[in-house]
Amino acid sequence: MKIIIVGAGKVGLAVAQHLAAEHSVTVIDQNPALIDHVINVYDVMGVCGNGACADVQQEADVGRANLVIAAASSDEVNILICLVAKKLGVQHTIARIRNPEYEKQLRSMRSELGLSMAINPERATAREIARVLRFPNAMKLESFSKGRLELVEYRLAAGSPLDGVLLSDLYKNLRARVLVCAVARKEQTIIPSGDFALRSGDTIYITATPPELEQFFRHLGVFKSRASSVMIVGASKLCYYLAVQLMDMGMTVKIVDQDRSRAERMSEQLPRALVITGDGTDSELLREEGLAQTDGFVAITGMDEANILMALSVTRQFKNCKVITKINRQSLTDLVSSEDMLGSVVSTGSVTAEVILQYVRAMQNASGSQVKTLHRLIGGTVEALEFGICPESPLIGVPLRDLKLRPGILLAGIVRQNGKIVIPSGADAINAGDDVIVVTTSVLRDIREILQ
Repeated sequence: MKIIIVGAGKVGLAVAQHLAAEHSVTVIDQNPALIDHVINVYDVMGVCGNGACADVQQEADVGRANLVIAAASSDEVNILICLVAKKLGVQHTIARIRNPEYEKQLRSMRSELGLSMAINPERATAREIARVLRFPNAMKLESFSKGRLELVEYRLAAGSPLDGVLLSDLYKNLRARVLVCAVARKEQTIIPSGDFALRSGDTIYITATPPELEQFFRHLGVFKSRASSVMIVGASKLCYYLAVQLMDMGMTVKIVDQDRSRAERMSEQLPRALVITGDGTDSELLREEGLAQTDGFVAITGMDEANILMALSVTRQFKNCKVITKINRQSLTDLVSSEDMLGSVVSTGSVTAEVILQYVRAMQNASGSQVKTLHRLIGGTVEALEFGICPESPLIGVPLRDLKLRPGILLAGIVRQNGKIVIPSGADAINAGDDVIVVTTSVLRDIREILQ
């Protein structure tokens, strides 16, 4: 497909990186240095100019585009970009809208504005952080079928009871119905079979229902209850959305920011939260504010380096505190992940790119299935997709043992229309109306592509 991205900031670059491998991408931005950077680093075309201007969009050949993604810094400009693109004949448009005041209006005005989708990166990132705090054992937690089935990222520590265990033995001996659907081992990415042996240091990806996941971690003796108190450093839009979600879940929230005006504004917006003016990198301040008795610590300032330093300090001093760090720069994310320095890491750009990529795949669906959910794992080398099965799908009614799957494909779960969860075996079959979760090292647009 031909895709135009307006705005070469963090979100725009992350989206361009993810889409460039599969589609023809053109990036528009007013900053010539950013355009030079994106052309040199990614396999994309670039146009320097105001993306809200019809002449600039015509220079980028918007009239022949399948999708325009407006990711400029201003919500109003993004809406205008989509309006202009719609006038030039683009059918699908996505706008980044960050201001919560616009959300109610957008629901009623989306068709008039020509928006296919509006995405709020901060709200989406807050949702991801809140999921991990609900289940602190996970480094990352993704949901399918409205939370009926979940995928958890978990690292096997030194001395783990799973060290050396064959997956076939794990499934026989465990009382919980779980499936290890992917493993990251140093530089390797593995879609495992039953004869695969786990090792300490592996990062494993497990699918199961929420109760079965809890039972699995209780069996290992490492289960942690959901956080009841959380400290957030950085009074930003992301902080606001996260605090609202956490307090709605019944958690107590403390917010720390060294800018007095930001702290006062956040205190007015969130009267139920305790907002403190202070330096989040000051260990003594955090200790005085009760970090030792806090279940979760979230570093989401605008400085990646500060977030990493705070997270490292808290991880070393408070072993039972779940630490989550926001890092926007991919090079820093790769560094802390490879060195096993931090637990959970989130990136606003990556979260936004996942949502947009899911929409792009849905645009390409053939008849017989549709992409409902998409999550990227292990640095994007593995994807977990949820397909809705339509009545005309040729996979319906065929026992899974009789399906000849391509290499690097694993069926990780089936959710029946009645809500029943099936961790697949060879005797199971796919029915019309099911949601099927596929884990793959390939790029899939339709579930029929799982077959050889």
